[in-house]
Amino acid sequence: MTVKVVENQKELEEAFLVRKIVFVEEQNVPLEEEIDQFEDDATHFVIYHEGSPVGAGRFRVVDGYGKVERICVLKEARKTGAGKAIMKAIESFADTQGLHKLKLNAQTHAIPFYSGLGYEVVSEEFLDAGIPHKTMMKEV
Repeated sequence: MTVKVVENQKELEEAFLVRKIVFVEEQNVPLEEEIDQFEDDATHFVIYHEGSPVGAGRFRVVDGYGKVERICVLKEARKTGAGKAIMKAIESFADTQGLHKLKLNAQTHAIPFYSGLGYEVVSEEFLDAGIPHKTMMKEV
């Protein structure tokens, strides 16, 4: 598997495709909430397995910290290390930007995954797109 920082329109469309499959089709998030006004301000990541996109994520700088967003992996690529690979790539990218405090809003079912990567819950549960989440932070 290879994680890439998106560099062109084709790669961006592949990242959006994975996000649409996971968030819109599987989790019933409205498309207009999934693809939002922050896309142009974000650095996008896509992970490929044998040339096909299987995961995606994005990263933004918000109020001086790195915000990890839209982490997703296609069903057939889950439990293969793809999610961990995307997170490590994003964390490495944040480091190159001089950002050492990272924040994300985790779906509650994914909290054990992010905890395993060193993130800690820092909020009460809240709903985003009708899905329970908690904010998590990590210093890198």
